Amino acid sequence: MIHLAEPNLTGNERKYLNECIDTTFVSSVGEFVTRFEKNVGELSEAKYAAAVSSGTAGLHMALKACGVERDELVCIPAFTFIATANAVMHCGAEPWLIDIDEVSWTMSAEVLEQELAQKAFVDEGKVYHKASGKRIAAIMPVYTLGMPADMDKLLCVAKRYHLPVIADAAAAIGARYKGKNIGALADATVYSFNGNKTITCGGGGAIVSSREDVVKLAKHLSTTARCGIEYDHDMVGYNFRMTNLQAAVGCAQLERLEEFLAAKRYVREFYNQHLGDIEGVGLFPETAWADSACWFSGLVLRSARQVRELCAALGEKGVEARTFWKPVHLQKPYLQAEKSDMMVSESIWDKIITLPSSTGITKEQLEYVASAVRELL
Repeated sequence: MIHLAEPNLTGNERKYLNECIDTTFVSSVGEFVTRFEKNVGELSEAKYAAAVSSGTAGLHMALKACGVERDELVCIPAFTFIATANAVMHCGAEPWLIDIDEVSWTMSAEVLEQELAQKAFVDEGKVYHKASGKRIAAIMPVYTLGMPADMDKLLCVAKRYHLPVIADAAAAIGARYKGKNIGALADATVYSFNGNKTITCGGGGAIVSSREDVVKLAKHLSTTARCGIEYDHDMVGYNFRMTNLQAAVGCAQLERLEEFLAAKRYVREFYNQHLGDIEGVGLFPETAWADSACWFSGLVLRSARQVRELCAALGEKGVEARTFWKPVHLQKPYLQAEKSDMMVSESIWDKIITLPSSTGITKEQLEYVASAVRELL
């Protein structure tokens, strides 16, 4: 089976893990946690970084550190993995779901601005939802498939309403926006290092920012809000610490970030060149403003039925292919959430098929996948 996304563990992972075992530093304290945070911050061109146990935990901590409280609203795109919405709910807040644009599959700044203009009001520098009276606390765009949103436009809306911006960059490490790294665009940017990500720790996440106050508070909250070495805790904290074992794997992975990004972009270009000429086939987004990290690659087909049939047929040929995110407003926990019109999200989500995109995939494997897809279509 040619899998969708296999971790590439052919670097120093084994060596660094053995160092953890030899030194007995296997939990949340150790050299590799410190090194990993430093490396993630530098690679992101952000001054500060905090490692956490997952991308979802990172979003949760970033939201809390940016002031999101219970019974407030956070604007997020409807077309995202459900963890984005769940992190909002973990704060006791609720998501306000916004449609995406056709160009990037990321939150539409135009729809966001329209929603706020029509359904919100400003009072004493704070913005509130008219129907519920709830304060709108933040905007959280998602960098879909590693593609940065059009942040200049979104930040303009955020500035007008005095709202912090937390970027869900779960799959976007290494992406660039208008020539710049994404790490300092928002008040906080959050990565995931799950097993299927370009860079993996087996699990884990990180919060990066140019704001020391945000990262310092997020790190404090994620480490049980402990003050010093004594058992003094000044807030209700969380045990969201990354282990030294995970960080050891992450440090080895980060050493090869540029290599892995080049491999991901090669896969995207290969599928575009070899399958883009098939009638009725659309390609994944490209924009003028960003260089995507190209986490997954694949195609846009005519119908949901065609996607599911192709996934099944490819599976019989030894190729793993999958459907993609079902929008949050169609998920059972969020059927009653505040939302915009969902014209783009509803028109695109069930027509997307993701194809094998591992950083270690060979040219022969790519040729086999492309040949199988072309034959079946």
